[in-house]
Amino acid sequence: MTDAPILLAEDNPDDVLLTRRAFAKNGFGNRIVAVSDGEECLEQLLPAHGGPGLAPALVLLDINLPKISGLEVLGRLRADARTWLLPVIVLTTSRERRDILNCYLGGANSFVCKPVSFADFVPMVGTLASYWLTVNEPCPDPGTL
Repeated sequence: MTDAPILLAEDNPDDVLLTRRAFAKNGFGNRIVAVSDGEECLEQLLPAHGGPGLAPALVLLDINLPKISGLEVLGRLRADARTWLLPVIVLTTSRERRDILNCYLGGANSFVCKPVSFADFVPMVGTLASYWLTVNEPCPDPGTL
């Protein structure tokens, strides 16, 4: 299991709180770094000063973010060698087929629709966290091969 942080790009403070609670209820103690817009998300991962950014185990990305949309964030992450292998899970309320297609075409590793109730959200987060943090074998840095 990785103890690397999780970057949560979510503009709704209630959803941030629910996500933190759901991870805790499922026994995952990873630090969750929450950002409220796409610009802040990119600054965490691709700092303008060129230094190393946050190295999260995964990014949970809402597509409806202020300033820079989640879809544009995804495109920039996939276009930069520092983040093109980073697991990005789109976590959103949208069920629009066009959104799903555009996220996968943009390089999302997964597209997950947020359940409406917290009772349904907790086990979904447990499944998601179990897979990405314990089952999945992260891609090694190509520079280390």
